[in-house]
Amino acid sequence: MPHISTALQFCPRITSRCLFLPSLLLVLLALSAGAQEVELASLYAGPEQRIGQLAPTGRTLYRNYPNALPSLLRHIKAKTTCNIVTEPVMLEDFSDPAMANCPFIYANFADRGEWQFSEAEIESLRKYLTRGGFIYIDAGITASFLREHPELGQHHSYAEWEASPEIKTAFQAVFPGLTFQPLKRSDPLFTAFYQGLPDTSLLPDTVRAYTEQEKWPDGTYSAAALRLQGRIAVLVTPIVAMGWGKNSLQQWETTIQFRILEGTAGLEKLLPTAAYSGPRFEVVREDGGKDVIYCQQGSLPAWAHEPGDKWRVFRYYGSQEISDFAHAFYTRLGTNIIVHALTN
Repeated sequence: MPHISTALQFCPRITSRCLFLPSLLLVLLALSAGAQEVELASLYAGPEQRIGQLAPTGRTLYRNYPNALPSLLRHIKAKTTCNIVTEPVMLEDFSDPAMANCPFIYANFADRGEWQFSEAEIESLRKYLTRGGFIYIDAGITASFLREHPELGQHHSYAEWEASPEIKTAFQAVFPGLTFQPLKRSDPLFTAFYQGLPDTSLLPDTVRAYTEQEKWPDGTYSAAALRLQGRIAVLVTPIVAMGWGKNSLQQWETTIQFRILEGTAGLEKLLPTAAYSGPRFEVVREDGGKDVIYCQQGSLPAWAHEPGDKWRVFRYYGSQEISDFAHAFYTRLGTNIIVHALTN
């Protein structure tokens, strides 16, 4: 009995020793496979790519949404094989020699006071863009009721398909005769990496239907583009960066609400003669038609007169689910813009 007991006592030790070598081999194989994956990923990613950001003198530390672009670049680096440096190269203006090292340049419209290019900038931009460079001007589409106060265009993402007058005039000096054209919702840019919308199931029914059918159908957005030899060279949109930034705790820095249009019986009789205290303005639709927007409180649209004598009112919705959805959408859109620029 003692002999049997001793044998049983040592069985676990024998078993553990027998299992040790195969286990060690499995661990080594796993580590080797992991090393191969890292190496292959590095090879597949290719050389590092630098992204430029317009930051005029005195605005480097005070630019709008300073954490937005670095947050987006970290997302792109984590989710795609684009080997992007996550800190952008700060460019003083569009004649900065560092532009040559940046295939993509981001500019927030409000970060530059005057959109009138110097002769040096005109020459530099013409050279940069004809050689394949891509410039994205965020908030380069700003509805007319927001233009007197550029800071308002940093918080209102109003759909329009026409570049701001300052942008159109500035680039006429670079490429006389070329104009910004509405970017169709079918453009490949909108499916460069992500396709469609984030999960809409948590949105309220009314908000979900409007978002899927009118606001951002299939993950698209209002935009206009200046093309060179068929490719997009300069892209403008309403503000997008408000949906990118994360703080040091990886939490979104902004809270985003939705503005949607709703119709109901009788509006066609009530609204044509209704009084309004704010501005009245027109916005260009994707199809070239125009909506007439009426505001009641400064920069807050109240109702719209659409083609076909259609009248609808604006309603505003806010919740954590809506804000999180908007952040996910804007991040996906920003990713598609940069991936498209770097791969076309």
